[in-house]
Order: sequence, then C-alpha cells, then structure tokens
Amino acid sequence: MSKGTLFDKVWELHTVGTLPSGLTQLFIGLHLIHEVTSPQAFAMLKERDLKVLFPQRTIATVDHIVPTENQARPFVDSMAEEMIQALEKSCQENDITFYNIGSGNQGIVHVIAPELGLTQPGMTIACGDSHTSSHGAFGAIAFGIGTSQVRDVLASQTLSLSKLKVRKIEVNGNLKPGVYAKDVILHIIRTLGVKGGVGYAYEFAGTTFTQMNMEERMTVCNMAIEGGARCGYVNPDQITYDYLQNRDFAPKGADWEKAIAWWESLSSNADAEYDDIVVFNAEDIPPTVTWGITPGQGIGVDEKVPTAAELLEEDRFIAEEAYRYMDLYPGQPIQGTKIDVCFIGSCTNGRISDLREAAKIAQGRQVAKGIKAFVVPGSERVKKEAEAEGLDKIFQAAGFEWREPGCSMCLAMNPDKLQGRQISASSSNRNFKGRQGSSSGRTLLMSPAMVATAAIKGEIADVRELL
Repeated sequence: MSKGTLFDKVWELHTVGTLPSGLTQLFIGLHLIHEVTSPQAFAMLKERDLKVLFPQRTIATVDHIVPTENQARPFVDSMAEEMIQALEKSCQENDITFYNIGSGNQGIVHVIAPELGLTQPGMTIACGDSHTSSHGAFGAIAFGIGTSQVRDVLASQTLSLSKLKVRKIEVNGNLKPGVYAKDVILHIIRTLGVKGGVGYAYEFAGTTFTQMNMEERMTVCNMAIEGGARCGYVNPDQITYDYLQNRDFAPKGADWEKAIAWWESLSSNADAEYDDIVVFNAEDIPPTVTWGITPGQGIGVDEKVPTAAELLEEDRFIAEEAYRYMDLYPGQPIQGTKIDVCFIGSCTNGRISDLREAAKIAQGRQVAKGIKAFVVPGSERVKKEAEAEGLDKIFQAAGFEWREPGCSMCLAMNPDKLQGRQISASSSNRNFKGRQGSSSGRTLLMSPAMVATAAIKGEIADVRELL
C-alpha cells in the first residue's frame, strides 16, 4: 500500500477509528449540500429524530435545478420550486448557511466553495455529487457520496469508507497552444480507461501540473471520477496559497503563516511510495474530443473514430453501441461533424479562466447560422467578474446567449435540454446517453475554447485554426 503520500497523511489525520467491518470511520471537515441529494437525507434525519451534529461544517447552495434564463420565483417548474423550498426550509431549521439565488455567492457547489476559500489543503470534503473530486486541486481529499451518506455526514460528521490505493499520474512538459487542462484529463481517461481508477485515488503530479493555475487543476481533478478514481488531488504549493490568500474563509493574520506551514507538511514526501505510477508527456496531448458515450471514448481533433479492430477487446462492445447511438462510423474524421448546440459552463469548465479562453475565440467572430450557443457562468461571482471584464458583451456580439449561474445543460435537470437527436459540443463532464436532457440527444465533450470554435464553424473544428 501507499506510504507518505498526501492521501495517506490526510486519511490518517481524519481517522476516527476502524469499524469491525474493516472500514475506516473518517471525519469529514467540510460538507457541501445542494437541492437534489439533500431533501431525502434531511427527511431520514427527521424519521430518526436526529439533529445535524455540526451545522457550521455544512454549506448549502442551489445549482442543479435552477433555470438560467428566468430565475423569478416561484420557478415555472413546480418540482424545481418544491426542491428549492425544501432546501431553504431544511437549512433554516438546522441553522445551515445557505447561499441562495441573489446572495452574491450562489452557484455550482464545486465553484463557490473554492472561490469562497472554504476548500483548503488537508481537508476531507464530501458532497452528494460525484464531481466533488474537483476540490482535490487544493490538496484536499474530496469524495462524492450518495444520499444515505449525506444523511450520515449530517448526523455524525463521519463516513465509513475503505481506504484507497494511490496512483501517481505524472504529466511533464509544456502543453502546446490550443491544448488545455480539459484535454489533459480527457487524454488520461482515454489512455487509462473509465474503469482504470477503480479503487484508487489519483495524485496528479509533474511539471505540467505545477505550471497550471488553480482553475486548471480543478478541471483535471473534477473528472478524476470519470476515470473511475474515487478522488483526485494535486499537492498544495505557492499557486494554491496565492489563490486562497484573502478569500472569505481563508485563515487571516498570524493564522495564515501557520496554515501554510501545516499545508506544506501534508504534501507527499519525496520518497513517498505509490501503488502505481503512470507518466505522460504533455507534448503528446492534442486538443481532444469525445466521439462516443463514455468520457473514455476520446480522440485528438485531427484523428478518426477508431475501428473496433483498433480497440482493446473489452472496449469493442461499448464502441459498437456508441457507433449506433452517435451515428458515427468507424474511420470517420471527427473534425467536420455537424453540431446543433454549443454549451460553455458546468463545474468542470464554468470558471472565469474558462470563459476568458472561450471569449478569445468568440471575439470578432459570429456563431454559425442555425447554431444555439450559450454561456453559463459557474457562479454569481464568476458572472460579475466576467461582466466587469466585458466578456458578456464579447459573447453576445458573437451571437452567444449569456445566462445566469447554474449547472444548466451539463445534466439538464432544468429547462436547458437537448431536443430529439440534437448533437452538442459541450464543455461539461459526461457524454452518457440522455445526459443532456433528451433520451436520444448526443454529446461531444471538449474544452471551452473548442466549444467556441465549434459554435463559430458550425461543426467540430480544430481550435488551433482560430488562435
């Protein structure tokens, strides 16, 4: 087993005890909740006459079901209105901080916690959302959990978990122009597979990651779960500290220097032992697009849809299903694939740096005729910052719609949905069947800059042509 890694250190520091089953009872430092997985959990507490043990360690926001066009209350969707009311009531009854629409801090849960400084190195973090792995970018161990586990954390501030193995994923070198953090993680998942990380925590290391800003690191850690890993993290460094300094909940004054000293001590030791190590060369990573129905079915933008013969035997069945569902044939170039909808946003790529990169492509250009293109900031703060920089005007001048914060079309639990067989270029994280709101809709994952390129061209195209 691994030894001396950040994961091992944080796990040990948060271990309450070992259960008779052999599972670890792990203390959770920060619990993030939203309107989708929490109502049932609060109901379970009431059934057992239990209270929230440490309400100050739980933070709530609303993101999945919020409309991004008209956010007037009550919501047009009565079920969405019911869900937000349930969260409002539960937070009020249990004295839980709730960042509601209009608070200035509402947004996608994995965007607001880092920007508020709630997410910090050395923490254990849990949320009823699979992309909680995003917070690992700060050197935290962050898990997505199910509704019954949300209940457990509310009631006991602990989880019972099996300790993971640790795989070190090194990426070294400089990314070429037009290649972004999204391409890095899609390339890793393409190589290791969607099940490659099962039973592992991924430690992302190497010179490519040390050069990335925090938002780029969050993008990579966000999709660790898509590669099967329960969590992914990057060791904290000066880039981490510079991002956190002066944030709302970051340590202040003398506590700041103490915090940095402690955070430094948590980094993986130089002689740390890993269960596995995989190394990539950054220069080998192209702008990447998914062609199929899993995030692992990705190819470079200048490549062709693989034939079954080019795939491992265990990948051929799902490939045949993907050919049929996506209406793509083996050997077909992915470049030139016509699209209908372009979505920029999500917890993967809805931060300010994502919008800046997409705006560079959009500036002075026009969305192709017949293409629905829209941009959804990840939070109210991101929206405010983008508007202060004039990004909203750039997008609107190019023909993009500028929306209110929310999860939007990433999973379409709101009015933003694909219709029928529409095909989308999306900066989100999952391309499963029906993921974006239509049972027959199709999704191609890529970086925000690549989505903007697709919007301009009306088809999948190489972002490098517009740089």
